[in-house]
Amino acid sequence: MATSPTPMDPIDVFWHEGMLKHETGTGVFDSGMDPGFLDVLEKHPENSDRVKNMLSILKRGPISPYISWHPGTPALVPQLLSFHTQEYINELIEADRNGGKMLCTGTFLNPGSWDAALLAAGTTLSAMKHILDGCGKIAYALVRPPGHHAQPTQADGYCFLNNAGLAVQLALDSGCQKVAVIDIDVHYGNGTAEGFYRSNKVLTISLHMNHGTWGPSHPQNGSVDEVGEGEGFGYNMNIPLPNGTGDRGYVYAMTELVLPAVEKFEPDMIVWVVGQDSSAFDPNGRQCLTMNGYREIGQIVRSLANRHTGSRLLIVQEGGYNVTYSAYCLHAMLEGALNLSCPLLSDPIAYYPEDEVFSVKVIESIKQYQQDTLPFLKEA
Repeated sequence: MATSPTPMDPIDVFWHEGMLKHETGTGVFDSGMDPGFLDVLEKHPENSDRVKNMLSILKRGPISPYISWHPGTPALVPQLLSFHTQEYINELIEADRNGGKMLCTGTFLNPGSWDAALLAAGTTLSAMKHILDGCGKIAYALVRPPGHHAQPTQADGYCFLNNAGLAVQLALDSGCQKVAVIDIDVHYGNGTAEGFYRSNKVLTISLHMNHGTWGPSHPQNGSVDEVGEGEGFGYNMNIPLPNGTGDRGYVYAMTELVLPAVEKFEPDMIVWVVGQDSSAFDPNGRQCLTMNGYREIGQIVRSLANRHTGSRLLIVQEGGYNVTYSAYCLHAMLEGALNLSCPLLSDPIAYYPEDEVFSVKVIESIKQYQQDTLPFLKEA
């Protein structure tokens, strides 16, 4: 395995401006509905402004010297079939051909959306291939529409194609024996979990708000007892965290649950699925992470990559809906992944009070359940 890169090695960022052409509209929150009595309708949370700020902070923020830019490319339909069914892909193509469709609550495929989704999937695959080909160690797919809720057979939660899932399958098809997925988006990465629910080659770990199911498009609960099936029994680890868990609670969960599980699994590739909607100021979440928390999580994930994958790490963008603070948290998160000795950017909010006592109790109960239930954690 190749030696670890120095902290000065860049993060290879993959991006294509065509992903901005996915228009999600306005309405009451993410409904697309105009009730007729509001003078100002807000943009759908998953709008292009959020990604424009992520893009600009990486280009002009203090982290810019550590970034190397690469163009994304659209995925081809045959590539999508490694994760999704032909029937589902046909449904998306037909919806696009007919001018668009609301696929489920809050998830609108509008003119331009399908092309953007193909770019998001292809750009993520390009980032993974860059790593697999030995051209870089850490790659970040800055993509939208997001993907981790998209299941093999259906859309969900603003997601059409499972960008991370496609990249995981590419790694397996390219010779990787085991892949660990660490998802810190505020919502359960149900689509990725569903895609590998019966596989012992992929360890899917999701730290998320304890939100449960939200209807037919999202039948999974994200509860601790959804642990995989068949050969995959024990390889889906859900960590549903109470509202307001905060920096110290998340770092405790990473240290007590994620770190030992990945150490035991011994992957040869890590895919870090990230959403800044776990932040203290996101309209879609209540988890209260700040820049410091994201930075520490990034350092932990980087340390796991250094120990197990020859420092190979793919980062895939998902949610994050506060247009300003999401960009700041992304900056901090990548600082952590670079393992920089000092923060490059201060937190504009500076302080958020937190009390991790209850979160720690919940995490300890999850730890006990997983130690008693997941076979791979019991192996010598």
